[in-house]
Amino acid sequence: MNRRLFIQTGTMAGVGLAVQGMAPGNVREPVRKGLRAGIIGLDTSHAIAFAQSLNRQDASPDFGGYKIVAAYPQGSKDIESSVKRVPGYIEEVKKLGVEIVDSIGELLEKTDVIFLETNDGRPHLEQALPVLKAGKTVFIDKPVAGSLADAFRIFQAAKDCGVQVFSASSLRYMSNFDNILRQQSVGKILGAETFSPSSMEKTHPDLFWYGIHGVEALYTLMGTGCHTVTRMHTPGTDLVTGVWEGDRIGTFRGLREGKTGYGGYAFGEKGIQPLGDYNGYDPLLKEIIKFFQTGISPVSAEETLEIFTFMEAADESKRRAGASVFMEEIKWKALREIEKNS
Repeated sequence: MNRRLFIQTGTMAGVGLAVQGMAPGNVREPVRKGLRAGIIGLDTSHAIAFAQSLNRQDASPDFGGYKIVAAYPQGSKDIESSVKRVPGYIEEVKKLGVEIVDSIGELLEKTDVIFLETNDGRPHLEQALPVLKAGKTVFIDKPVAGSLADAFRIFQAAKDCGVQVFSASSLRYMSNFDNILRQQSVGKILGAETFSPSSMEKTHPDLFWYGIHGVEALYTLMGTGCHTVTRMHTPGTDLVTGVWEGDRIGTFRGLREGKTGYGGYAFGEKGIQPLGDYNGYDPLLKEIIKFFQTGISPVSAEETLEIFTFMEAADESKRRAGASVFMEEIKWKALREIEKNS
């Protein structure tokens, strides 16, 4: 990790652009190498959903002819809810014509693009590195990593290898986002609130495991530029408040008791609009296929890294009994950890 790279950029926005090479002059020419897709990690329902959509005989033309041809099933090694899924998921994908391989190296020999689907974010860095070094475009399912420091490491490795990385939750594509963001149905967005289930896994920062769904929806509306984060926490609920540039406020409510679901509201100059319905995995899958075709991520490294900084800042606020935490402090803490361990 080149510490000077981050010091020179100075701000979260600069870090994102520097890490991913997203400045206009640095975007690589699109290169379409083939339609053979591979999966790393058969311990999440996402892997099955993507394989079912792509490998069906009447697959949508939006999927560009891509097929899952091979999978390396090893995902989490110690999260029981993930480990116990693997045998059943192996049998499900085999029925879809997917070959099971014994290593990531073997997978890379048989495929052109990769879905990194391991449910556990902790091994993502180790799993992503050979993919990036092989020059293969990769979608990394949420969470992009098991720590903020590893998230930075992954995007730095992608930049070093000249490969783009895309990571997102399907909640980024709820039904009313197009009206709100592209058609500007509420005008300029002044604030937003989102909610989602937010179960936790002891091996991950609290919101990385499931709260990320609602946090990503929040960032889809608010964009980058959050300065401070404050979190109120009880056993059944989290309420996380961020203050963005221009004194805009965005909130995420994480649900662990009672009725749960996905949703929220955008507050704008001209109106207030709900986010609409969750549309399943296919809208995200269409964006992944466009990414495979062009090599250009629809979500910048800057935004993805800020999402994970926001969630880590929420954990720090919890540790400080709900005190407000500066995003820059959390970012630099992660970068110092990288430098110390490099």
